[in-house]
Amino acid sequence: MLELLSQSSVWERFYEYKTSLVCPKDIERKLRAFIDAEGYIPVCRAIEAGEAFPLPKKSVISKIYTQKKRTVYTYPERENTALKLLTYLLLRKYDGLFAPNLFSFRPGRTAKNALESLLRIPGIMSKYSYKVDVSDYFNSIDIGLFVPELKTVLADDPALSSFLCRLLEEPNVIDSGKIVAERKGIMAGTPVASFYANLYLKDLDKMFYDAGVPYARYSDDIILFADTPEEAEALAERVRAFLRDKGLSVNPKKEEFSTPEEGFTFLGFHCAGGTVDVAPASVKKLKAKMRRKSRALARWRDRNGLEGEKAARAFIRIFNRKLFENPSDSELTWTYWFFPVITTSESLGVIDRYAQDCVRFLVSGKRTKARFNVRYEDVKALGLKSLVHAYYDYSEEEQARRSHRSRLPADPIP
Repeated sequence: MLELLSQSSVWERFYEYKTSLVCPKDIERKLRAFIDAEGYIPVCRAIEAGEAFPLPKKSVISKIYTQKKRTVYTYPERENTALKLLTYLLLRKYDGLFAPNLFSFRPGRTAKNALESLLRIPGIMSKYSYKVDVSDYFNSIDIGLFVPELKTVLADDPALSSFLCRLLEEPNVIDSGKIVAERKGIMAGTPVASFYANLYLKDLDKMFYDAGVPYARYSDDIILFADTPEEAEALAERVRAFLRDKGLSVNPKKEEFSTPEEGFTFLGFHCAGGTVDVAPASVKKLKAKMRRKSRALARWRDRNGLEGEKAARAFIRIFNRKLFENPSDSELTWTYWFFPVITTSESLGVIDRYAQDCVRFLVSGKRTKARFNVRYEDVKALGLKSLVHAYYDYSEEEQARRSHRSRLPADPIP
């Protein structure tokens, strides 16, 4: 497979795939320039010669819409781009390893497919559910346990196996400009980590698939269903035991048992009564982010004696970007995660109204009814986008994208 990284036709197919998705224009331009300049050739030559791959750089970043931090790793841009193509090929060649109940990072599968698959199960809304998140999944994977499994899977490609195992077993990273040794798992943030995350828990997926248990996994998010609370608890213990054997643990704050009356929550969505909406917790997190930012901007406004409109425009720029613009080609923006799946704009309307209220507060400086002197037309004129309107616009755009993808040739499978 490593030989494919130097083939221009494979890169062109990768480019067609990337641009058929929701891809930021600057990322699209960079990829086009990289391919045209054959920037992948030096990387391929270095790999072929067995040269040491650059060390990954460690960063600690804020998780989107929360105050929590997460550790990610990145390779230099040239090497990182080559690893993206390699991951694209890996996920296609070895897709047959995975059970149908796994939905993350797979060709032609999305969060929407996961929800649709669950909702097609007869009587699913009358079942009890158990949802759990694997604690710090990517960076907690035991490389000593994982590498032998990876070698078995890649036994048909010794060169690829040797290369990937060297990257995983490299003990050093660059942290604040210094070379340090640390346990880093499969390195969240690196392209190939998505393939590894699918692979490490594939036997858990298969166990429940073979047992006929309604179940779905998306990377580190797992949900399953049972006919009684007792059965749900018993199945939950099987998940916990499997994870313990893999050197992993559940995140106790994200374990959730739900009754049929409550519906179920998965991947930030809430399903109840045949309707799929943004989960209340997701709405709450976003509103909290807006509240914190509006308060910070109000302090900035008052401290510097600024006009309210200036603070409001800053708020709008921040949240228009967070909600509607992709921060990178590896992370879906908020709207493009939720829009393909939800079947109602109810929660979007709640968020729209809250954002408008934050803008009115920043313009007027008041939280009383006097803030409504700032009319909706005034808020709109400042540039605030409506999630509800964008949702319906997206539906039309997605139809056009599906039509384009249907005309693409089949993916190359090495």
